[in-house]
Amino acid sequence: MQKEFPEAEVFEIKKTELKNPIIFAGFVGAGLVGPVAINHIITELEMQEIAVMRSKYLPPSTVFMRGRLRHPFRFYVNKEGTVCAIICEITLRMEGLYTLVSSILDWAAQKGSKEIVILDGVASTEHDGKAYCAAEEDLVRTMADKDISMIPQGFITGIPGGILNECLVREIQGLTLLARANKEAPDSAAAATLIEALNRFYDMKIDTSELQKQKDRINTEFSELSQKYAEHREEISGMYM
Repeated sequence: MQKEFPEAEVFEIKKTELKNPIIFAGFVGAGLVGPVAINHIITELEMQEIAVMRSKYLPPSTVFMRGRLRHPFRFYVNKEGTVCAIICEITLRMEGLYTLVSSILDWAAQKGSKEIVILDGVASTEHDGKAYCAAEEDLVRTMADKDISMIPQGFITGIPGGILNECLVREIQGLTLLARANKEAPDSAAAATLIEALNRFYDMKIDTSELQKQKDRINTEFSELSQKYAEHREEISGMYM
């Protein structure tokens, strides 16, 4: 371990062979759609934790669920090494954000990844059952064929916006899938909508029934994080359209 805390480093806790994986990522946003969706994907695909983000720009916080301590910014991979997931369960400040972005995308490049998909929520009063996308033009047209609507205009802030910006000048395709979500509480329905969009577009078979069945448990586990997002949403990340 380094004596000084790093600017940003994807610290691998388990060496695993990756096969040009697609990366799905979820960060704190409206309805906690990203973390809720990614957490469900990790469970359904039986993914294993392989790395954590170490950075002096992360707040000195840790996460525990059901009494189990875990790092708040984690990287996972499926058994085949073809799908990676990044989940961040803490709010991030703007300071040092591009350092974190560069560290994520440098790691992705080292692993041969060609595509990163960010799952996020758009603050709303209620979920409308639809999935939306923001991507480069050719991909948007392809997604429309899978019942994923284009966002006419808007802007994305925080680490999702930073990743998508940087993807435009790197050899990795960046896109975001979005759902209108409850801005006050975890929105498992919006998370399920995005996973179902992934199933259609990437020909996956991730079951979302448990997301609806365990809505109360999800609300309980993510309630404190949801409150922190509500308190700080003006200064952290968000998607507006």
